[in-house]
Amino acid sequence: MIFCSLRAVLFISLFVLVQSAKPRSRIKSRGSRWWNLAHSEEPTNLVVDFQRGNSVTGPPHLPLRKKQRRLVRENPGAMAAIGKGVQVAIVECKHQFHKRRWNCPTIDYARGKNIFGKIVQKGCRETAFLYAITSAGVTHAIARACREGLVSTCSCDYRRRGPSGLDWEWGGCSDNIDFGAKFSRQFVDAAERGKDLRYIMNLHNNEAGRAHVVAGMRRQCKCHGMSGSCTVQTCWMQLQSFRAVGESLKDRFDGASRVLVTNRGNVRRRALLKPYHPEHKPPSKKDLVYFENSPDFCDPDPALGHAGTTGRVCNESSQGVDGCDLMCCGRGFKTENREELSRCNCTFHWCCQVDCKMCKSRKLVHSCL
Repeated sequence: MIFCSLRAVLFISLFVLVQSAKPRSRIKSRGSRWWNLAHSEEPTNLVVDFQRGNSVTGPPHLPLRKKQRRLVRENPGAMAAIGKGVQVAIVECKHQFHKRRWNCPTIDYARGKNIFGKIVQKGCRETAFLYAITSAGVTHAIARACREGLVSTCSCDYRRRGPSGLDWEWGGCSDNIDFGAKFSRQFVDAAERGKDLRYIMNLHNNEAGRAHVVAGMRRQCKCHGMSGSCTVQTCWMQLQSFRAVGESLKDRFDGASRVLVTNRGNVRRRALLKPYHPEHKPPSKKDLVYFENSPDFCDPDPALGHAGTTGRVCNESSQGVDGCDLMCCGRGFKTENREELSRCNCTFHWCCQVDCKMCKSRKLVHSCL
């Protein structure tokens, strides 16, 4: 009997050791399910069911960390801005990758599922971009919502009052980027747990997304004077378009740094990351980082929620990533002569109507086998 008990204890101990040795980068939920706020039509700031679900009202019910719930309660109006920020991040992700094998696919909302599928369980380039673009989306949306008076705890940034130029002066209503970046850092980073390489990777990419939004602030001016003489200008600081942020982050995706973790420093500092290849320079604050190679995305992979490239439209004459050779993974492609309808011969009638005809045209379309 004692021998059997010892065997049971040893078996349980071995099981625990095996489970703890599994790579933590593949844990089912890394706290990113708050991204599903993009599916909420009218997100509210009312947080309910504190003990059990940690959810927000309205479909879908989403898990939020304790700190995230507190931030939502303390900043009325923030939840709607967060939802909008994730929505614009998804739109931008799909735009930037629509000509690539991985085209930023999303799935319909299901309780407990991530909006981007299981690709987020891998520490690859695509995951790095998703964390950066969603963090940037929240930063951008909160900063803009402050200026528009949609968040009760912040307003325009009026701190820029000088020095002015020879023919211009500070004024107007600046986007509150400081509040936006601070709120994003508190809300987005609060979703992360652990001290492993994946945790450090997520925090770094979150901060990279915010850094690109902050760096995109530009001075905008409005002329004043008799008959548009523009004798003096009033200027304020304004965020660049989110399309510009997406393009900047896409460039960093192409040059993302593969990294390892060092044994020095604090887990929240970039100094913990070192290049996988010793001859490469350490990643900067704006660089995206990853530690795991990406799949080729050629064939359907239900585990990652990717449908492969069969049927995808490609460009026969392109040698780039949208070309049929690369997009179709060497399987070949078919060509169809498709008929398309488009508006044409439009006529403007005073006032204010535009009448158009529907014209047919034929177009050669190439799609992967």
